[in-house]
Amino acid sequence: MELKIIDKTEDEMHLEIKGETHTLLNMLKSVLLEDKRVHTASYDMKHVSISEPILYIKTDGTDPIIIVKEAAEILASRCEEFISVFGKAVEV
Repeated sequence: MELKIIDKTEDEMHLEIKGETHTLLNMLKSVLLEDKRVHTASYDMKHVSISEPILYIKTDGTDPIIIVKEAAEILASRCEEFISVFGKAVEV
């Protein structure tokens, strides 16, 4: 995975996320939209095999880099929780 900030202002950012698909982008977008500081979160992917997804975020003025970082931490925490709960559920 490679990240490239396409453009950024104090409350907006376009972030290219190379090597990822709808799976990560949908989850990240969902977590971003749960944040009251986020006005808009979306992504565009022209075609999975020929273009890289671009994440777009517009905030209430909070630095979008901070919000995306926090969203990634929340997403990682939820994955860890799932791993733990799943592991207990399937213990034989």
